[in-house]
Amino acid sequence: MPARESAENATPFVAYDRASWASLSAQKPSTLSDGDLARIRSTGDHLDLDEVIQVYQPLAELLSLYIQATRDLHHHTRTYLGAHTTLTPFVIGVAGSVAVGKSTTSRLLRELLGAQPHTPRVDLVATDGFLWPTEELERRGILHRKGFPESYDRRSLLRFISQVKSGVSPVEAPVYSHLFYDRLEHESQIIDAPDVLILEGLNVLQPPSGSSALAVSDLFDFSIYVDARTADIAHWYEERFLALQQGAFADPRSYFHRYSSLSEPEARAEARRIWAQVNKPNLEDNIAPTKPRASLILRKEADHRINTVLLRKV
Repeated sequence: MPARESAENATPFVAYDRASWASLSAQKPSTLSDGDLARIRSTGDHLDLDEVIQVYQPLAELLSLYIQATRDLHHHTRTYLGAHTTLTPFVIGVAGSVAVGKSTTSRLLRELLGAQPHTPRVDLVATDGFLWPTEELERRGILHRKGFPESYDRRSLLRFISQVKSGVSPVEAPVYSHLFYDRLEHESQIIDAPDVLILEGLNVLQPPSGSSALAVSDLFDFSIYVDARTADIAHWYEERFLALQQGAFADPRSYFHRYSSLSEPEARAEARRIWAQVNKPNLEDNIAPTKPRASLILRKEADHRINTVLLRKV
């Protein structure tokens, strides 16, 4: 019989080191190729086959258990009530700081869950599309706070996820362009009754805002927070800024094209300024405080590799 936790050491999470977590799975060889990983991996992020096999395959297997359990509960509840309700998509929220790797995590989970025979249809939506258009942010005087909770059309985001969990189909989500640093006015992503929907964004675990009694995260079936030390994320952000400055920013259409001519010292100084004035305050004031709301936390070390997984106790 396991020992009871003392009050001062009580936590709602069970912690697994990397080896313990990896041992939960049979660790089958991954079907993903190096080319697949290059497509999934965000600029500056780390992802190799060891990470897939040791961390993400066990996570995908666990999520499959949660998905099946949710389906069983729906079936038994419908039978008990004599109802004819339709099973709605299983929704996974993925949160974390800029440059921490949440987009890589989301894309990889889409691949792994989509390869499962019982969840072949997995959609991924980024909350960037729900940012207010640049013109509106400028009108409100908050363009410098892009990514903060108030820079999102939270009512539209909540309406979108509410429709998904109500069984409405199809549903449209706005699309964002990182090239133009703005929402694409005449484009949308169609979400048509997937088995699983992954919603990825900085602030998806925020509690209810304003007069709303409901938060987006209240409609999640499972949520993941990608975590790391603030100093490590700041370093990753700086390195990613340099990679983009030498790559995507070189496109004359890029909103950040003005940065492409900076010298390396100038680019590093600009990245540090943006981090200190925008991304660090947003992380510390808005994003990190939502970490305890997650179902599972993936904790990274300085080399970008996940070394600890914390799972909320059932």
